[in-house]
Amino acid sequence: MTALIDRLLIAASSRPVLTSLSATAILGFAWTLSDFFSWKAFGTGGTPPTLAGYLRMTKFRLNHLLFGPNLLDPAPHFAGPAYLRGPLRPRFGPRPRIMPRIMPQRQVPEPIDAATRDKLQTLVHRLAAEHPNLLETKPSHTEGKSTDGLYALETVPTLNRLAREDQMLKREIAHAHPADNSLHVWLSGPDARKVMEAGWGQRFPLQFVRSGWTMVYAPRNEEELEVVEEIVRAGVAWVTGVQV
Repeated sequence: MTALIDRLLIAASSRPVLTSLSATAILGFAWTLSDFFSWKAFGTGGTPPTLAGYLRMTKFRLNHLLFGPNLLDPAPHFAGPAYLRGPLRPRFGPRPRIMPRIMPQRQVPEPIDAATRDKLQTLVHRLAAEHPNLLETKPSHTEGKSTDGLYALETVPTLNRLAREDQMLKREIAHAHPADNSLHVWLSGPDARKVMEAGWGQRFPLQFVRSGWTMVYAPRNEEELEVVEEIVRAGVAWVTGVQV
């Protein structure tokens, strides 16, 4: 790739009138290719990992840049029941940096000890095993089946009506992302607000997805994992109607 760009720049330099325009176009092409392959390597958030998928993601990215809401503003989250018990322990330190592409919504990876990561990545399986009459795991619909998600069983009599009807989330409660250890969790409005105000997460950027679908930042140690599990359990209660 580098050799090809060098040859194109040399060719452009023989025609001074076109040099600036050609260099800009070549550098833009090189940046786009680099961004495309980085996007594929980091996970595509359920979007097909193709050029067409990349262009679709780029359209959403530009639209959000120009017209999107402030993802740290918890104002829309106020109505409904709350399942987080008491105040949420604030997250220590500044919020993590967020990757520039909104699909997938990911943070820049932060250090995490191996034991914490293993427990995080198996959390949805443990919760499903503890509550087999309430929960199941299967490949996450919202992540293009690239990781396992925690789902409410369709037969749960107290299943949230929104979860029964929603065709985007399809009863999915939560999943963890292998690339950066962040999560997406479906929370009630008040619980999503608590998560954001305590510095543990932010809104999902696509406005046609339910507003309680929340990005939760990656835990960095066992103590923070306890908070993340508390958040996921609140998501279970919101979707199933059962406190676990």
